[in-house]
Amino acid sequence: MTGADLSQHHERRPPAAFHASDSSTLPWQSGKTPLMLAPMQGLTNRALRALFIQRVRPDILFTEFMRVNPVAAARRLSAGDLREIVPSEGGVPLVVQLIGHGLEALVSAALAAQDAGAAHVNLNLGCPYGRMTTGLTGGGMLRRPELLKAIIPELRRAITGTFSVKLRSGYEDPGQIFSLLPLFEGAGVDFIVLHPRTVLQEYAGMADHGVTAAVVRATQLPVIANGDIRTAADGRRLLEDSGAAGLMLGRGAIADPLLFQRLRGLAPEEPGREERRAELRQYLYDLVERYGKLFCGENQVLGKVKGVLTTMDDPDFEKERKRLKKARTVGEFCAELDRIG
Repeated sequence: MTGADLSQHHERRPPAAFHASDSSTLPWQSGKTPLMLAPMQGLTNRALRALFIQRVRPDILFTEFMRVNPVAAARRLSAGDLREIVPSEGGVPLVVQLIGHGLEALVSAALAAQDAGAAHVNLNLGCPYGRMTTGLTGGGMLRRPELLKAIIPELRRAITGTFSVKLRSGYEDPGQIFSLLPLFEGAGVDFIVLHPRTVLQEYAGMADHGVTAAVVRATQLPVIANGDIRTAADGRRLLEDSGAAGLMLGRGAIADPLLFQRLRGLAPEEPGREERRAELRQYLYDLVERYGKLFCGENQVLGKVKGVLTTMDDPDFEKERKRLKKARTVGEFCAELDRIG
């Protein structure tokens, strides 16, 4: 079923028991269209987030997902994750994203996050690789939607700040999201972030933002659109066509941090080739410097910065990207960056 098909069957309706927090409690200003940096495991660590704050200042940041321990009741979240938790970074609201399974484990993890300073908590129901434990996690939880009927309201009751959900449109049916909206609305979820692929699709094909538009029409919850936003034109078209409350930028922003500014009209929407090369060169230099302070050893630093390279598909940068990926030391990597200039 396509987004166009879905829109014919799901009209906007007032939710029966909608009682989400007042808009003043949302992690963005009322009337503003927020641009969020997506949580991307292995990429959006605190060094990269700090660089984005300095260079483009996203409206909202997310942590990489924090795994919930289903067994150790006294330590649901790792000590390292707990140290990452703050209400905001550099004045930008930070949303703590949890991934796990089990009512008791998820609720106690949310409480632990709050005790550590979290003002905003998000539940991951979208990761297609959420099989790190013996139970269904991430997008896998959509295989057992009946369990969410207990989990979502209990998390809402436990979380005193904002509570949001990031999810796929369904496990295998892109229309599954519509059966979940009454649950989210009735429980008082503050907003949802929708990536309109199914879990089984993983990252194949293109995100179907016709589904996003249909979801926006079907709910009064703020819907943040996520998926395949690679250019400012993509983002503007998506906002106009879907009516989404905001955008979450992932691979497109990791490849080009100035995508935030391009969408705001504060940077050229289509920079020239030399300008783009210079921007990428400085961006990668800054990352190497920050990663060197956060991570231990050249292999780890190189692994992290090469992970950023995997998001880049600019044909004008392809030869340089291949040479950078072959670098065996930080010195070799920086020498290749010098050649770009």
